[in-house]
Amino acid sequence: MTIIDSLQLIVGAALVALVLHDVFQSVVLPRRSGGPLRVAPYLFLLLWPLWRRIGQRRQPAWRREDFLGSFAPFSIILLLAVWLIAMIFGFGLIVHGLHDQFKPPIENFQSAFYMAGTSLLTIGYGDIVPTQPLARGVVLLAGASGLTILALVIALAFNLYASFARREVLVLMLDARAGVPPSGVTLLETYGRQRILDALPAIFGQFELWTAEVLDSHLAYPVLPFFRSSHDRQSWIGALGAVLDAATLITTAVPEAACRDQDPLRHARAAAEMLYGIGCHAVIDLTRMRGFAKRYDLTAQGPGIERAEFEAACKQLAAAGYPTERSEQTWQNFSKRRAIYATRLNLMARFFACPPTQWIGDRSVLIRHLGEH
Repeated sequence: MTIIDSLQLIVGAALVALVLHDVFQSVVLPRRSGGPLRVAPYLFLLLWPLWRRIGQRRQPAWRREDFLGSFAPFSIILLLAVWLIAMIFGFGLIVHGLHDQFKPPIENFQSAFYMAGTSLLTIGYGDIVPTQPLARGVVLLAGASGLTILALVIALAFNLYASFARREVLVLMLDARAGVPPSGVTLLETYGRQRILDALPAIFGQFELWTAEVLDSHLAYPVLPFFRSSHDRQSWIGALGAVLDAATLITTAVPEAACRDQDPLRHARAAAEMLYGIGCHAVIDLTRMRGFAKRYDLTAQGPGIERAEFEAACKQLAAAGYPTERSEQTWQNFSKRRAIYATRLNLMARFFACPPTQWIGDRSVLIRHLGEH
């Protein structure tokens, strides 16, 4: 075996190990993982800006959403193709390094890659046969690796679509409660006008569990946040922003003294505090995963809305039957609490090109967007 053959064996084995490591980190390991020797995270982060730029130029809105919505499924197929091509290339180098252990002997890279591809995809025509133990082991390892990668990607697809379906159930449930696109003000207003404030703790509890599941699944599988809602003007980011805004409003605009006198409001306030805690945790962790802190200035945080918008929301809640307060201190409390998640949530909404909502996303295009429907 020559030095060149040995180098091919080393480079090929390193490439195979790199791909298997990336498959393990991306599919098998159920938690967020990083490191420079990864393919999947960089594939999403490099391809998405170009995809988003093309999609945002498409008119009308339904064409734009269809194009943006195809990114996540396309990325899974592309990632599988990248893994398989890299594995074929890696095993091809190994096979070429062991060229004299096959019958007939491997004469060029074309034959080596052909042998690696047929082994990895378990086609096995038998026109090239390994004759030595090491070559046989390589062929067996290639076949096992190909079957494993295909099986894991299929399992990943089922897992992703199951998580997507669970996420979208509560997003759709906001239709009748918070409007389309969803609004935290509308959510509280609906429950107030229907005189069902005693049901507010339950909805806050449901979204507390939903937020925890979104945080866990979206950190574990980086492609999952790119899956868009199948319904117009809806998104998981808009839903998260709506329930966080509702929780923030009821814990600031509604005086605590008034909540003590009404059991439904007191219970709703307690449930809102719990939802607010897990919601802020989710927003901070998700933006940290995407590296927003490195790319954007998050030090100058603010509520993200004007005082007049807050005043208008308080008037709507008062008309719906809530005991509200619109003092300077109330506005300061609201601003302080909303500032924790507002900037980060807006950055996520713009990064994922989500449909704008009342207080989330690029609201400058909201009127034009609604007019297209």
